[in-house]
Amino acid sequence: MVDSQSTPARQRPSIVSISSYLLFLFLALQVVSLIISLSTFGKTRDALRAAYEGSATDGDQVADVFAVVGIGGSIVLLLLAVVLGVLALFNNQGRNGARITTWIVGGIMVCCLGGGLLSNAAGGFTTGGGTSGDAPSPEEIQRRLDEALPSWVTPVSLLLGVLGLIALITALVLLALPKANPFFRKPTAGWEPPTPGASYPGHPQAPGQPGYPQASGEPGYPSSGEPSYPPPPAANRPDDTPPTDRPGSTPPPSN
Repeated sequence: MVDSQSTPARQRPSIVSISSYLLFLFLALQVVSLIISLSTFGKTRDALRAAYEGSATDGDQVADVFAVVGIGGSIVLLLLAVVLGVLALFNNQGRNGARITTWIVGGIMVCCLGGGLLSNAAGGFTTGGGTSGDAPSPEEIQRRLDEALPSWVTPVSLLLGVLGLIALITALVLLALPKANPFFRKPTAGWEPPTPGASYPGHPQAPGQPGYPQASGEPGYPSSGEPSYPPPPAANRPDDTPPTDRPGSTPPPSN
């Protein structure tokens, strides 16, 4: 039996993938909205100047403030949408911190978009009430804007806002469904059964101990004959007469 510490593969639920696609759609809608705002920037300023012409209020200043607020708000929404797009990539990887951040950023976006849509649906400048002095009324400002801008700008902008709000809310709800919770939990190490026919690894050798020598030849042991010790002197026997051709002492004469 082999206990494997490998992390089991997780399958991403379809609701998480759909949520990421909706966040990407929301990002694309914000890009289109910013393009429309930039394309109508000049006509919007001209309409505001014409509306405040002849009044004590500086029309150029009002036009600049309105343009900065409008374009700046669109850029901020686009940056937040980019953040949501990046978070969608991490959501596809099962990052629970990314999911929590998506709920926080998405909740802020829902509040901003919802307030803007309510203001546009109520008539934009016509909700400002009465004016003092010779400043133009909100109805007059809105009429000048409607005359200066193409007829498709207002309904298209409203449609993009509604679609973006629906996509964002749906994406946040899908991430909160119980079916998505297991995918965002921290994975635990699982047990993997051994592969049939796999050989078990040998026991590791203890450090500091040499391996056993091979049996054949036994190189670790000295050979027979004990060469390190001198041989003992041989005993004199009658038949051990040294040959005459070998140097040595002369043998004693026999009786």
